[in-house]
Formats: sequence, structure tokens, C-alpha cells
Amino acid sequence: MAERKRQMWKVVIAAPIETVWNTLVRTDEVLPFLFGSVCDTEDGLQVGKPMRMLSADGKFVICYGEVLEFSPPHRFSHAINFAMAADEPPARTTYELKKVSGGTELTLISEALDGTKTAKMARSGQFIVDNIKAEIETGCPTFGGRMMLLMNPLVGLFTSASCRTENWPLSRVPIEGETQA
Repeated sequence: MAERKRQMWKVVIAAPIETVWNTLVRTDEVLPFLFGSVCDTEDGLQVGKPMRMLSADGKFVICYGEVLEFSPPHRFSHAINFAMAADEPPARTTYELKKVSGGTELTLISEALDGTKTAKMARSGQFIVDNIKAEIETGCPTFGGRMMLLMNPLVGLFTSASCRTENWPLSRVPIEGETQA
């Protein structure tokens, strides 16, 4: 049986914890630090409720999951499946915030089954923490983040039709441990 692989990234952001929290949990707008995706929910981020990340144009579901923990402004955790790897067990993503000298320490923890596509995609943690830090401290993402945003209009050309938003309504998002049928 494959083991869960745990990866962790930390960064100190020169901003109050509330600013970092509010940036992290925004919904219904493009999030440059999450590859230009949009967090979509029915009624905001709530424990036990589904969420999904949409392409910037809203046409494709990148990933989906369930909110597992939501403890403002310190901890947010969710299950995550990538729509292109829906047959795999969900990974778990956790964001932890802590007040420290000079601002807020953000810890991103990713736990996924080793050897899965989801585990390979979870390696994007450094990009995420670098870009949330840059967005908060400077008002814009890193150079790599800006390049990703420029490339976003091309996403649809390389994304399977099975990932179209109409195929993944929030009511169809499985809870942790289920796989998409």
C-alpha cells in the first residue's frame, strides 16, 4: 500500500495575520498564488462543504474537494482531487498561520499518496508560498506567477473536456474518501 507523502513549505510574510488570512481564503476572484484559479463555493468556505478551483474564465474545474477545517485566522485545511486525476484518492492541503516577529508565518502542508499524479502536482507548494508572499508584500505575484497568469487563456486548449465546469457542479463534488464516478 502506498504511503502518504508529507511536504511542507514555510515563509514569513511582512503583514498582519488577518491580511494573510483574508488573502488566502478569498472566493470568487482570481488567485494569482493558486495559478490564477478561482475558489468557488456555494456559501463560502465552511467545514464539510464542497469547494472547487476553477480556471480564471470559469470554464474548467482544476481541482475539487471538501473543507476539512476552517479556524480563522490560523488554520484552513481541505481535501483536494485534481479533475484530471479524479480516480485517485484525495490529497490534503493545510495552511497554518502564526503571528511572528516581522509579520505572519505561513506554513503550507501537502499530504498525498506517493506515486500519484496528485502527489506530483502537490510539489507546487513553493510557487504558492512565494506568490502569496509577493502578492501581499508587493501587490503583484512573482515573475513566474505573472507568466502563469499570462498563459491562463491557453489553459482551455490543453484541458480535457471532462474537466468542463458543467461536468463538475458543486453538488457532485465528493466528500473526502470518495472518488468521482
